[in-house]
Amino acid sequence: MSDPTNPFEMMMRQAQEMAKAMNPALESFSPKGFEKLWPTMPKEFMEMSFGRGMSKEGLDAKTRLLLTLAGLTMLGAQSDTQIRLTVRHALEAGATRDEIAETIAQMSMFAGIPSMTRAMEFAREVMDENSDGGNDK
Repeated sequence: MSDPTNPFEMMMRQAQEMAKAMNPALESFSPKGFEKLWPTMPKEFMEMSFGRGMSKEGLDAKTRLLLTLAGLTMLGAQSDTQIRLTVRHALEAGATRDEIAETIAQMSMFAGIPSMTRAMEFAREVMDENSDGGNDK
């Protein structure tokens, strides 16, 4: 018991060594790459599926996605993949960078600064990827 290694770190190191032994390509595998396989839905499809297609007088897809982003931030911004996908879809639905940032910032009052900061980092990753065009306000 003289080894001060954290048991979790030791378990992760063993799992990485096992994966490397089975397939050397797994050593550099990142599940974040799977996000890029999920296509961004067109705005019209989002409106039909969970926007005004449900209720003509209800919330539009952009507002629903901003509310979803607020909820994910409130949960402690634990779901990085879901936050990035929601930001990507919110941009497609017409949300501006400022609206996304304001939605996340508003949650600092309820979820705390650490959750807001974490969610903002995930959102910034997506917005930086999309900075080549559209919704750059």
